[in-house]
Amino acid sequence: MSADFSAEQKRYLEGLVAGLNALRPAGAPAAGNGAGARAGLDAAQLEAMARFEAEGKKLSEPEKWKREEHPFDAYARLREQAKTNSQPKPPDNFRWRFYGLFYVAPTQNSYMCRLRLPNGILNSHQFAGVADLAERYGGGYAHVTTRANLQIREILPRHTIAMVESIQDLGLCSRGSGADNIRNVTGDATAGISRQALLDTRPYAREWHFHILNDRSLYGIPRKFNVAFDGGGEIATLEDTNDIGFQAVQVTEEAKAVQPSIEPGVWFRLMLGGITGHKDLGRETGIIVSPQEATEIADAIVRVFIREGDRTDRAKARLKYVLDAWGVEKFIAAVEDVLQRKLTRCDASLLAPRPKQDRQAHIGVHPQGQPGLNYIGVVLPLGRMTAEQMRGLAAAARDLGDGDLRLTVWQNLLISGIASANVEEAKARIQSVGLDWRASSVRAGLVACTGNTGCKLATSNTKGVAARIAAHIEARLEIEHAINIHLTGCPNSCAQHYIGDIGLVGCRIPINDEGDTVEGFHVVVGGGYGADAAIGRELWRDVKSEDCPATVERLLRAYLAHRAGQAETFQAFIRRHDVEALQRLVGHVLR
Repeated sequence: MSADFSAEQKRYLEGLVAGLNALRPAGAPAAGNGAGARAGLDAAQLEAMARFEAEGKKLSEPEKWKREEHPFDAYARLREQAKTNSQPKPPDNFRWRFYGLFYVAPTQNSYMCRLRLPNGILNSHQFAGVADLAERYGGGYAHVTTRANLQIREILPRHTIAMVESIQDLGLCSRGSGADNIRNVTGDATAGISRQALLDTRPYAREWHFHILNDRSLYGIPRKFNVAFDGGGEIATLEDTNDIGFQAVQVTEEAKAVQPSIEPGVWFRLMLGGITGHKDLGRETGIIVSPQEATEIADAIVRVFIREGDRTDRAKARLKYVLDAWGVEKFIAAVEDVLQRKLTRCDASLLAPRPKQDRQAHIGVHPQGQPGLNYIGVVLPLGRMTAEQMRGLAAAARDLGDGDLRLTVWQNLLISGIASANVEEAKARIQSVGLDWRASSVRAGLVACTGNTGCKLATSNTKGVAARIAAHIEARLEIEHAINIHLTGCPNSCAQHYIGDIGLVGCRIPINDEGDTVEGFHVVVGGGYGADAAIGRELWRDVKSEDCPATVERLLRAYLAHRAGQAETFQAFIRRHDVEALQRLVGHVLR
């Protein structure tokens, strides 16, 4: 480097050269030797990496792995590992997540495969096909996730290629469903069948889904990124927990007089930066988006994030932290620079109230917007289905419904398009495979991540404890109002414990001076979403797993004993008391 350059300039140039070298074709001379870089689909990300290094910062390990070899350039090595049934080393374990494959040792010496299902909908043929693949290459079961998606577990390394390619044979894919990518696109579970929705989110979720799949420059972003479309249907999509939330709203006729440039009708309200594991819900931007421009605007938002997102500290490599540093207005200005136009501002007073959502609408029989047709929300025990159950549900959807199965963010599914005359037979079909359409108010709102039986990050057995809580409460209490209980195994909050009425986040609890620990949970209360959005407050720390069912029981007994009348919900009860008062009320129950 020339002595004419400052130390900061030298660092920048060194980082830039390293980024260009990472782009060059195998065997080509290094950029420092005058060679051109590979086609620049990855250029924005590599330039961002180089900028951080020029500032004297150290890239995180995943950033280095992405620069050394883009995962989509390594498929041949994945195939070789499948041939030899080999376990991946950490860099490849990260890279294979770009194909939806997660090696989950030490909890299981196998892979988990996560799909991509835009708006959470697949047809009966695809659903039965996934069941067959789970049986052929996995453990014979699948989980519905909190992003209205499917995961298959217990896949041996030798079956990875067969699994990924067979998924594609079904007209589905797993590409980009893990690691530093834009995750599964969620949408309104009742899209196109709702009695109250403002618009059908399916075409917009689908457009964004295919936009992602076909643009490599949108892969390998600073950290994972979530996008959701809520159309105002009966079932909440939890769009305010996403990095981008598109929330359907009705612009009133009065808007035309106040802002002539705004046409009355249905728009999306733009929300940014939701990440409940970091105690943040989506922020209001004052921006409304026509549905037809949602993909273009989402693309611009992601490109600003690619440029500005942290590539040194994984804990802060999310959109929230760019917004924290810049503020919403500066970020929106950067998005407008990418778009080369101004976005549409609209005062909230010009928006009509949104349709009220039903916290129980994902369970049971409900009439659709189409006369004489119904959907049935099927209860899946903490999101789990066997292959046999999946085939039975697929057959019911094919024979009695419109052929679609709709996954929800509540870890269950809907069978839609069932004629009223066929509802009883559909119920019987669901029961015949060991499932149900009915659930208690506790079990209907019970959400749990994979936990430490299948995720190396989790500290506690979330699904096991959740099942014990539900059984314990059902045997002792009758709760008429919906109660959402969310259990997550680590601070990543896949089950979004901070938006539950009661949230439990896994921890290890010391039990002696020798460093021994047992499984447990911290307990938060009073979370919510949508019109009742709030981040839960911590009520207790370090509750042993074995004590969680009784702890939840005491909390619910305090609610039943001290609520302001039978109409008061648990959420309202919690919010009118501070933490110390709640602890005292529960203490009275103990006595």
